[in-house]
Amino acid sequence: MANQEPKKQEGEEEEEYGVLLYYKYTTIPDLQELFNFYESNCNSLSLLGRVRLSPNGVNVTVGGKLSALEEHIAAVKLNSLFEGTDFKLASCHEPSNDRVAEECGFTSLSIRIVKELVTLSSCPLQKSPEISNAGKHLSAVEFHSVLHNIGNLQDKLIPSSNNGIVLMDARNLYETRIGKFYTPNVETLDPEIRQYSDLPSWIDNNSEKLRGNNILMYCTGGIRCEMASAYIRSKGAGFENVFQLYGGIQRYLEQFPDGGFFRGKNFVFDHRVSVGSSDSRILGTCLFCNSPFDDYSSRSRCTYCRMLVLVCDNCREKDSSYVCELCRKNSQCIQPTSATEFDNSVEISEVAELEAVSTSDRIAPPALVSGPRTLRKLRILCLHGFRQNASGFKGRTASLAKKLKSIAELVFVDAPHELPFIYQIRQNCNSASALENDRPPSERCNKKFSWLVAPDHKGENESDWKLADSPFDPLQYQKQTEGFDKSIAYLKALYSKAGPFDGILGFSQGAAMAALVCLHQQKLKGEMEFRFAILCSGFAVNINNCQQGSINVPSLHIFGSDKGKDRQIENEASRHLASVFENGCSVVIEHDFGHIIPTRPPYIDQIKDFLQRFL
Repeated sequence: MANQEPKKQEGEEEEEYGVLLYYKYTTIPDLQELFNFYESNCNSLSLLGRVRLSPNGVNVTVGGKLSALEEHIAAVKLNSLFEGTDFKLASCHEPSNDRVAEECGFTSLSIRIVKELVTLSSCPLQKSPEISNAGKHLSAVEFHSVLHNIGNLQDKLIPSSNNGIVLMDARNLYETRIGKFYTPNVETLDPEIRQYSDLPSWIDNNSEKLRGNNILMYCTGGIRCEMASAYIRSKGAGFENVFQLYGGIQRYLEQFPDGGFFRGKNFVFDHRVSVGSSDSRILGTCLFCNSPFDDYSSRSRCTYCRMLVLVCDNCREKDSSYVCELCRKNSQCIQPTSATEFDNSVEISEVAELEAVSTSDRIAPPALVSGPRTLRKLRILCLHGFRQNASGFKGRTASLAKKLKSIAELVFVDAPHELPFIYQIRQNCNSASALENDRPPSERCNKKFSWLVAPDHKGENESDWKLADSPFDPLQYQKQTEGFDKSIAYLKALYSKAGPFDGILGFSQGAAMAALVCLHQQKLKGEMEFRFAILCSGFAVNINNCQQGSINVPSLHIFGSDKGKDRQIENEASRHLASVFENGCSVVIEHDFGHIIPTRPPYIDQIKDFLQRFL
């Protein structure tokens, strides 16, 4: 009897439950000390949820008894680091759906030290924008006032109100499908992204919709707008006027219980799932029958990308396999299959054959595996060196492909410039046997190609061998500066047929070509995009005017050290190429094995470590 809970007295009510959200960007001098505070305080108050600490601030979502949450707020306020923090406290029901509570992290307390509070870029080596450059905060009342006074040139909240105004939603597609802002005569830009880290690419691809306008951003609670607005403003002239809803949609709905200019429900990342206004209209629709529906409590997810989807109760009983609208749009409606059916290295010989090759299992992007989730392999486009071909390069990198087979698929392709067959007889060679050895082979040889050619290249395709006009020049790679336009057009056609690819790998002249692709990344948006580049024994061509660190693409540079015995490409040439990539998102591996890609430890471990960050 001693272990029984005391009975509640008649009329006694159970203490109210609540959820607390807050974030603060500030320099944390001692992360471990702050970690210890949260661990002690939250455990003593029986709070559950997520606490994320980084050198640049905190992001907290916790639930518990309202009185305990109020005690937590009082304790946090004693620390001067949290001066001015917006503590968003809401009363609600206690978690009743174990599945939802567990998925949202409300069945335990998770405190972690992380590199970033929110991950803006899918490229883990990409440098984040300075949070001090974030957009101007507008309170819920100010944000509403701006929307109400659209067209009023005297709006004091937006000094440049003579410019256009656009609303920009910084949330994921599944969030915007159940609620968003609607304002007459104002365009609302919905990026329709799967995850927050996809937002920078959308901003880059749609910068003309933003340039010169007053940009009003909003998200759930405000933290995502901080980093996203700083990213937009980092673009410079034409992107200065960025404003963000302080406290997010949550504060707006508290201020305007009828919804104001917001329609539908606000998706939240806790057991409440969503929070609405007094307006009961439903914005979302079922994925199958299109009937009004906006409840994500079932946690139905896309079979392929695992994004949340809206499936009503009736349709959920009929079908358990779902394809979200993004996967439908990107033609990912293919039967899930075992990853073992895909070869991890693929050879493409002619662009003309891509129509046939791209439909086969060997070239199609791997689908997600049915049953237990497995990570999709990275697809890497591989560019061979000068006077090589896809078949030969595939053979030379067989060891690399084998050691990366669990995380990457290597796709090899011939370059577009066909080279003539030439041979050279060694000087001071008089013996008949030596002369015979210098003769070209009598049997038919595979064609050789290049990405860049010398200015005097005639482009003639001849099958007969010719004697070289002059001795081979070990520095001939410095003279091969033409042919980029043909090669880039060729790669665009290949990408449209066999893409997408996660990364691009180049060896020797292939690395020079891959570097040029990275240099022109902004011009190639929407046609050919790579998340990272691997440049092996590389050198720079036609990028002499590039400033140090000016190419902002995550990159891995592999080349021979000063004593590396690479007789083709000097160490200094590879070092120079590495220097034009931004230092904060590049990795350099130097080795002692000549003109190759080393696959023995520790080099292969470093290569794997680089690639793992993109899985």
